[in-house]
Amino acid sequence: MWSGKALLRRALPLALALPSLVQGADTRMPPTIPPVTQAYPLAGSPTLDGDVLGDPIWRGAKATTGFWQIKPFEGTPASQRTEVFVGFTEDALYIGAVLYDEDPTGIIATDSRRDSELVDTDAFLVILDTYLDGQNGFVFGTNPAGLEYDGQVTREGTQSFGSGGGGFNLNWDTNWKVWTEVGDYGWSVEMRIPFSSLRYKGRDVQIWGINFQRNIRRNNEIAFWSPLDRQHNLYRVSDAGRLEGITLPAQRNLKVTPYALGKADWGTDYAGTDYDTEFGGDLKWSVTPSLTFDGTINTDFAQVEVDEVVVNLDRFNVFLPEKRPFFLENAGQFSVGSPEEVELFFSRRIGISNEGTIIPIDWGARLTGKLFGRTNVGLLQMRSAAVTGEAPENDFTVLRVNQELAKRSSLGAIFVNRDGDGANGLVPASEDYNRTYGIDGRWGIGDELMLSGYLAKTDTPGLHGRDHALQIRGDYNSEHWSNGLGYSEVGGEFNPEVGFVRRYDYRKADFRVLRRFRPKNFWGLQELRPHVAYRGFWNFQGVYETGFLHVDNHWEFRSGAEVHTGINFTHEDVLVPFSVAPGKFVLPGTYDNAEMQLVMYTNRSAPLSVGLEVWAGGYFSGDRLTLEPDIQYRIGDRFNAALSWNYNHIDLDNDLEGPFDINVGILRLSYAFTPKVSLEGLFQYDDRTDAVTTNVRFAWLNSASSGLYLVYNASNMDDLLNRRQTSNEFIIKYSYIFDLL
Repeated sequence: MWSGKALLRRALPLALALPSLVQGADTRMPPTIPPVTQAYPLAGSPTLDGDVLGDPIWRGAKATTGFWQIKPFEGTPASQRTEVFVGFTEDALYIGAVLYDEDPTGIIATDSRRDSELVDTDAFLVILDTYLDGQNGFVFGTNPAGLEYDGQVTREGTQSFGSGGGGFNLNWDTNWKVWTEVGDYGWSVEMRIPFSSLRYKGRDVQIWGINFQRNIRRNNEIAFWSPLDRQHNLYRVSDAGRLEGITLPAQRNLKVTPYALGKADWGTDYAGTDYDTEFGGDLKWSVTPSLTFDGTINTDFAQVEVDEVVVNLDRFNVFLPEKRPFFLENAGQFSVGSPEEVELFFSRRIGISNEGTIIPIDWGARLTGKLFGRTNVGLLQMRSAAVTGEAPENDFTVLRVNQELAKRSSLGAIFVNRDGDGANGLVPASEDYNRTYGIDGRWGIGDELMLSGYLAKTDTPGLHGRDHALQIRGDYNSEHWSNGLGYSEVGGEFNPEVGFVRRYDYRKADFRVLRRFRPKNFWGLQELRPHVAYRGFWNFQGVYETGFLHVDNHWEFRSGAEVHTGINFTHEDVLVPFSVAPGKFVLPGTYDNAEMQLVMYTNRSAPLSVGLEVWAGGYFSGDRLTLEPDIQYRIGDRFNAALSWNYNHIDLDNDLEGPFDINVGILRLSYAFTPKVSLEGLFQYDDRTDAVTTNVRFAWLNSASSGLYLVYNASNMDDLLNRRQTSNEFIIKYSYIFDLL
């Protein structure tokens, strides 16, 4: 089988390979930062059909031009001309863009479904910093197929939390419209963004931060109006340009979104077919132009895609991301901790049990926004129903305040509380609670250095001692370097029951050193990123439990293809045996191994693309080979298919039965009839329980996340006694947004 030492001899030269003949480009962005553009009052509303050149309404607005590449040739003008017009009426912001192209036949559109990624397609995006705070913003984008893409940027896109907060929250949805047209000149865009869909200060005439991005995919080209350095992207709000002259109306926004749902269930646990109906709804009210109240009653998320199957080959908690729309909106306000490692508030703890069972949510309320210009506030209050054998009735409270400071800095605090009624019988009602307290901060030093950290404590009846968690780290990100250094602790009694903790009882040190090279003319390469990263965990008794040293080089080609060649050195000190598969255990002991890691994929914008990830080498007391191939195929911007497979061949020395395999397969299919009407399917197979699951969703959207949904869920698997269990569910749900103000 695979030998760790033999692998080390073969893979180390490849992992460390650095071409000595290449040099990083030393060109600089033009010194016009920040540029300024003007918003023009329009005589009327444009005819929204994507035809900017033919609409006389736009002729009174002056074009914003001058885009600068960040890739492939940093600091040079964009290869194609772009003209952007910004105007407004009394109730909406309008953005028109003409994206000239000398070769319209080379325009690429890969998808037309709402919120599909805009990485591997020609695209136009805009970010609006409506508070002019240099840290947060709203993103709107589209491609030649006219899809609607919107999201929310928090803290300039840094630290994306799995609960949807921080970084970039693509699941933030609002009501707006976009139309596109493709012609012999290239393509053009018209956006209508109602002021009621934005949040801003209460002044009549304002200055906003703004930047525009254009992708020309066949050239692997990304260009911005307000120039950025190569290490940044559109979320770099502090380097955005300025939009002047906007006159805003008094904010009026009251929306009610009721829903009706019908459901049928049948399978092993049903004598026949069980029918059920539900009703509920959401409310949104702009208390002030910068403060929003959201309410929900009998919340249901039947239209949300199911979780993907995860292969867990270690002894720590598995992280599953939040997908439910109510919790994802403004989630960045509540994000504190270390993403997917320690999150003080993790919204999946509300309405979902630890075993994945749905817990009904009776009602909820949320107040989020800004006070006094730079003070972010958040209040969340929700109640979930009691479920016999699963959970008592719980009230959840989250309080969050964050003060934004100059130079990308901030200081904040959070309080998270769960109060139960003691109905589970494990503890009396007076002791059925859990509380988490935390403070966090960021300190930006110059344009490249960021210091950050948090300190947290929990209060749980019966748990005392090391009930704390903390982290302090520094990150340096320049054109040529991306380095980080951090230290963190999580006590064994730290217990945020409405949060997420991957592992407990440790002290951790980590670092990262990454160098970026931009070859001038070498093998068609766009960028090389050699790097070394390390993380080590010690328990509070001083035992070195886990070590991971990663040496790698990323080879990014101008075609869009990419290859990663790495090697990992691992250390594990297992104190308690744990299972990696049914009947397969890793025994206590000290294990030092090496493994090869290879990642490669072809140009993802092509109609057909393939990828492969490989891990091969030592694994605890034996060896492991992991193969993750995937293939993606599309027909125009309508049909997309993606098939991936996770194959693991594991040989543990202590396993008398010999090697064993673990397989998980995932197939995604989608067809977009229009940007608002789509059919999607997610099919999964897991051989550990011989499980086959199906999730098929048809959506006919009115706007944002409202409309008609038809959902079919099915599962067929073996239970713990190897009995075949089946379940089927069909759901029809309709919701509609009533704009009352």
